[in-house]
Parts: sequence; structure tokens; C-alpha cells
Amino acid sequence: MNTLFLKLGWRTLFRDLRAGELRLLIVAVTLAVAALTAVGFFADRLKGGLQRDAQQLLGGDAVLRSDGVTPPAFIAKAQALGLKAVSTVTFPTMGRARDEDGGASKLVAFKGVPDGYPLRGAMKVSESTEGAGQVTREIPARGTAWADASLLDALGLQLGKTILMGDASFTLTRIIVQEPDRGAGFISFSPRVMINQADVAATGLIQPASRTSYRFAVAGDAIAVKAYVKWAADEIKNPANQSGLRGARLESLESGSPEMHQTLDRAEKFLNLVALLAALLSAVAVAIVARGFAAKHLDDCAMLRVLGQPQRTIALAYAFEFVVAGLFASALGVALGFAVHYGFILLLAGLVETALPAPTFWPVAFGMGMGLTLLLAFGLPPVLQLAQVPPLRVIRREVGNLKPASLVVLGVGMAGFAALLVAASSDLKLGLISVGGFLGAVLVFALASYVAVKLLRASVNEATAPRWLVLATRQLSARPAYAVVQISALAVGLLALMLLVLLRTDLISSWRQATPADAPNRFVINVQPEQGDAFQQALRAGGVKKFDWYPMIRGRLVAVNGKAVTPDDFADERAKRLVDRDFNLSTSAQQPTYNQVVAGRWIAGEQDAISVEEGLAKTLGLKLGDRLRFDIAGQLSDAKITSLRKVDWGSMHVNFFVMYPVAQLADVPVSYISAFRAPEPAPQDVRSNPADGKRPQSFDNALVKAFPNITNVDMSSTLSQVQRVLDQVIGAVEFLFSFTLAAGLVVLFAAVTATREERAREFAIMRALGARASLLRQVQRAELAGVGLLAGFLASLAALAVGWALARYVFDFSWTGSWTVPIFGSLAGAVLALAAGWWGLRSVLNTPVVETLRKAQ
Repeated sequence: MNTLFLKLGWRTLFRDLRAGELRLLIVAVTLAVAALTAVGFFADRLKGGLQRDAQQLLGGDAVLRSDGVTPPAFIAKAQALGLKAVSTVTFPTMGRARDEDGGASKLVAFKGVPDGYPLRGAMKVSESTEGAGQVTREIPARGTAWADASLLDALGLQLGKTILMGDASFTLTRIIVQEPDRGAGFISFSPRVMINQADVAATGLIQPASRTSYRFAVAGDAIAVKAYVKWAADEIKNPANQSGLRGARLESLESGSPEMHQTLDRAEKFLNLVALLAALLSAVAVAIVARGFAAKHLDDCAMLRVLGQPQRTIALAYAFEFVVAGLFASALGVALGFAVHYGFILLLAGLVETALPAPTFWPVAFGMGMGLTLLLAFGLPPVLQLAQVPPLRVIRREVGNLKPASLVVLGVGMAGFAALLVAASSDLKLGLISVGGFLGAVLVFALASYVAVKLLRASVNEATAPRWLVLATRQLSARPAYAVVQISALAVGLLALMLLVLLRTDLISSWRQATPADAPNRFVINVQPEQGDAFQQALRAGGVKKFDWYPMIRGRLVAVNGKAVTPDDFADERAKRLVDRDFNLSTSAQQPTYNQVVAGRWIAGEQDAISVEEGLAKTLGLKLGDRLRFDIAGQLSDAKITSLRKVDWGSMHVNFFVMYPVAQLADVPVSYISAFRAPEPAPQDVRSNPADGKRPQSFDNALVKAFPNITNVDMSSTLSQVQRVLDQVIGAVEFLFSFTLAAGLVVLFAAVTATREERAREFAIMRALGARASLLRQVQRAELAGVGLLAGFLASLAALAVGWALARYVFDFSWTGSWTVPIFGSLAGAVLALAAGWWGLRSVLNTPVVETLRKAQ
């Protein structure tokens, strides 16, 4: 019998392939597997690449970062374990050219390095701004500096010229092309200047209040490094050491480049969402196509039963056919996904290193498993019913029809497939909202379509309504189960397509608008109160019409509800760091326009009140009504939390964790911070002046010269980088959209053509009774348009709900769908249903009546 079912399975497989009856099935599975494995291959290789390059990006096997000089105990422990170690110091400061070289100034990321730097990776430097750079194990010589090319351009200097920093001057000798422990280099808003650590003291820049960062890197034997990391982590957590370990933490790749990881994580979420939509649609398509496949083979199976084939043989033969088709479609999908993932690498070039390691076997295994699960869970149940067709069907066509799938079988299949999709999403919220949203939508679609069919039959007056409308209504109401399945399937396909449109037009636009093209590109700090009026006047005189202007007050949180707080009171590492440093506080009588109050009320001028950012409140366990006490330069300030704000940190505006809703606080030291978009330089300002050989003074240089104490941070490169990253990520998402679009079209086609055989028989009977072809065309179009309108309307409402949930809970966007979506969605549904019906049902009215009725006998 084993040989018999194999022979029968191969014979039916080749026959169905030639007849094209497995075509849609294979296409649906291939699309789902390709979409999922494309993202899987990309994520797998990216993870491997990040792990491979982690040591080079850190500049060592482990790094201790601290706000003060590395404690001697940490250095001694590294020496005792036989580890190599180097300590570097970094901080922001102003670099400037000499007056005879134009006197331009620029905020720079200062770095002092010792001999032996770096421990891992290598510096790459060039002796010209156009050079590709050469690897070196050297460091800057005493009295010299290496710098980014962007700094030389900003200051109008060349190699060999002098740069002034603090009390010292340095000769620029090399261009930094690559710096291994700088992380990914994403959103580095100030160019690097590197000097020999022996020259740091001469600058006089490190003062007691300086915002310095010390990095102590170690490298060596893996076991020794692991022991050092464990020891250092215990020392950092030891309460007895907190006074000498201010701001100390062990640095990893994730903490060293959080912006890169945040961007890539969000990109991966978008890609996973699109892949999930493709898989969900493919599941619907497989279920519809498999049921149609089974319906076409009822007569064949009845004949096999008459010829003596047992049910077991028939069941095994069709199961074998489906498993082979599933393996072929899954393998094809894996191959296609592997090819497509190279498109992601090209589209995200610059965000990720293109020389990624080879992928592991996991995406292949996952893709094959997903394809077979998809086919077996949704395709095989109706096909296995073929083995139960009675031989009596050969003479009595009304017996042996397909029955609804067992709820147990369907439930197990859907649960397994949903679990795999949630696992594939790599994000629990994304998976639950996507999968749960679609499952909930299917139930709503089924209920709403059933009610709509009943209301349609009751609302059409057959005595006065046009003949085509009466027949179309009868067609729908005569098969309510088919109508519900068809409308629900169409609605699911349209739901995914509409969700993609909303993602592209609204969610992605919200992402872009979070950092708009006209966002502030300058941050100025340390403006003194007596300089406020003159500074604002200088901005207006320079053409700056809009700018943020807030007082900045340094305060430390010392008590909550009268109870003193210390870092030891919190288990969360971020909470410990927040309590262990000063906050930047501010005051404003008016609520910032780009801050949304999500709890409580902001009352202008309210005394004894503060507003707290909701993320900070969650981290520190704060709530409305709590009283916070801040130590502001020795003066204690108590206030009650009266509102919580949602702060858009990507807006590039000035934002604060804590704000007092008053114009000012009395008797506290204060400086001011401003954010604005610098005026574009005039054409004559970007080239040299032939009269004196000097470049005209820029707006930034004039501002720094007029207020030499300020720190002016140029965020222009950051903004352009952010916009470039968004364009790349959006391009990758749109690249994958084609799979979901194709899957959606497959669902639409399958849903419309699922009742082709029944339509052919009914139309043949009506044509035999004298109905004209033109009338039947009107009936078919009316039915398709009505189904499409209803499906489009339902899909639009569901897309708005799922889109809002994704925007709110997954992508953290502020998004509200347009009221016009249901209107355009309904029209789009009608048009797509008519188009799919024209393509899939065009043969129904063209087939001779005799041929159709002969098949129906």
C-alpha cells in the first residue's frame, strides 16, 4: 500500500501541476516564506556582523566608562589579571582658528590618547582630505593634533595650520578617516580632535566641573576578561564604592552606540511588520485555494472509491502531494528571500557594514518550517476530507460535499501558525497586535458580512428594484456562507493593502515629521542671564525668526514624598544613573507646544507644581501627586507633580525631564539654552573674498565672537544624517512591500474565483432559461461591486484601528487616521473586486451552456 499511495500521489501531483490547480497555492507559500526569510537572513547576518565587530567598535574586550579618573583599584585589578589596558579622556570643547587664519570656531569632541591606543582595531589616517587613509598603530606626537576632515573645512584650515584649544595650540598633521572605538559614528554632532594624552594638562580644559568622560579599556585572555568584567560589575554595585565611582558603568556595543541600534531596531520592526502581513495574507490565500482545490477533486475521489481505493491510500496520496508542493514552494521562497536580503544590504548601505558574515542555517530552517506549517495548517484540512467522499457521489452529486473544517484542527493550526509569526516578529507587541488584530478583524468581518447579507435581502424590494439588482441580491443571499467567506477574505486582503498605504503615507510621514527638514540645527548653552536680551537681538538681527528660549537650572533629586533617595533605592540601571547625577530643570509659564500633557493638567503660573516627562516618571516609579525635592546649588525646592508630559526627543527642540509651570524660580543660579535654525549663508559667504584673502565671518562665528562664553552646537550634520537614514529605511520597507502587495492580490483573486464553479452552473441555468448575457454581466458586476464596497469599508475601519495600535504601542508615533479612509477604501475595494472578477471570472459567461451543464451532471 505504501508504494500505491506514492504512485498515486506523484500522478496527482504532476496532473495538478500541469492543470495549474496548484499554481496559486505555490505562489502564496513562496511569497510568505520569501518575505519572512528575507528579513530573517538580513537580521541574522546583521547580528553576526555586530557581534564580530563589537571588540573593534569598543576599542577593547571590555570598557569601563566613568565621569572621573579611573580608580586605581580597577587599574591594579587589570594588571593582576595580566590584561592590557589604556585609558582615554573625552569631552566637548571649542576649537578655533587663529585670527590670522580667519578666527572661526567650532564645537569639537576632544580626545586624549596614550601609547598603546587602541587595544582592538586600528586607526586609519590620511595626510590629505582626499586620501583614502592608511592603517596606523601610532598616536599624535606631542604638540600635534589629528582631526576629522569636516573640522578643517568648518574652520577654513589645512594640514600644517594651527588649532587653538584652551590654553594650548596644536599643529594639525593628519586627517582621521577611521576611529575604532568611536562606535558606529551615527549622530556624532561634533567633529573629533585627537591629541597625545601627555598634552591634555597643558590645555587647562579639565576643571572640577568639566563634563569629562574617561574610558578604561582592557583586552587579553577571554577568561581573564570575563573575570575582570564580573569583578568590575560587583565593584560598581557595591554601595561602599559609590562615592568614588560616580557615573561608572561597563560599556557594551549596545550602550556604546544606542542611536544606531535604535534606528536599526525600528527598521527591523517595519520590515517584520511587512513580512507578517505577507504571511497572514498567504495563510488566507492558502485556505481559500485549498478549499477550492478540494472541491474540484470530489468527483475524482468518488471514482477512486468506486474503483476500490481505501480512504487511507487517498488521504496519504493527497498529503504526500501537498507536502511535496510545500517543500518545493518553501525552498523556492528561501532562495528568493536569500536573494532579496541583498537588496536590504544595498538599500541600508552606510547604516550597516556590507561585508557581513555568512548567515547561519537558522533562517533556512525557519523558512522551510514556516512554509510547511502554513500549508499543513491551512491547506491540508479541507484536502484530507477528500478521503471521506462516499462512492455514491458518482451517481448522486448532492452527497459528499465538503464540510467546515473541524474547530479543533483549525484551532491547532491557527495557534501554531500564530505562535510562529509572533516569534518571527522579534517583538511581542508587534506580533500580538499584528496577528491578534488580524484574527479579531476576521471575526468582525464574518459577523458584519453575515448581518449585511441578511439586511440586503430584506431591504431590496423585488417588485420595484431593477432586475439585475434583484438577481444579484438573490445570488448573495442564496449562499450566505459563501458570501461571508468571500467578503471576509476580500476584507482581509484589502486590510493588509490599506494598512500598507497608511504606513507609507501616515506612519512613515509621522516618523519623518518627528525630525522635520526645518527643525532647529543649532543648540546654544551657557548664555548668561545678563546676555539674554542681547543674544536674542543678535538672533533676530541675523535673520532667525523662531527660536526656543528656556532657562536651564541644575538640580539633584534628593527626596520623593519626604523620603531621601539614593541610587541604591532603585534596581533599574537607568534609574540609578538618573538619581546619581544632576537634572537639567527649567521653567515656563506656557506649556511647550511640542510637549503633550498625557496626565494631570498644566496650569500656567501654578506655584508649588512641576511637570515630569512620562518616561522619567515610569523609570523612577513616580506618579501624579508625588512631591519631589531638588537640591539646586544648596537650595532645596519642593513641588508636587501636577502633570505628566509626552516629550518628542527627536523633534530637535529643547526638551526637559522636569519643568516648573512658572516664569522663573527666585534666587537660583540659572543659565539659558536656545535652539534655532541658523540662517542659510548667502552665496558670497561660502567662497573666499579675493580682496583680503579671508572668508567673510559666518553667522556662527559672529555669534561666538560676540558671546565668547557660549557653547554653540551645530546639529546640521546630524539632521542630514537622520533624514538620510530615514530615506534608506523607508526604501527597504517599500522594497519588501511588493511581497505583501502580491500576497494581497493573490487573496483577492482567490476570494473572487473561489465560487467560480457554482457561478458557472447558476449562470448556465439562467442562460438556458433565456437570460441574456448582458443581464448576467450586470448581475456579476453588481455582486462584485457590492462585495468589494462592503469589504473595503470593513477593511478601512480595521486598518485604522490596527494602524493606530501599531503607531501608539510599537513605533511610538502620534498618529490619527483621516476620516476619508473609509470612503476611498470602499471605492478601492469595489474597483479591485471588479478587476479581480473580470480576470478570474471572464470565462464563466463565455463557456457554452451545454458544456457547463454536462460537467454539472
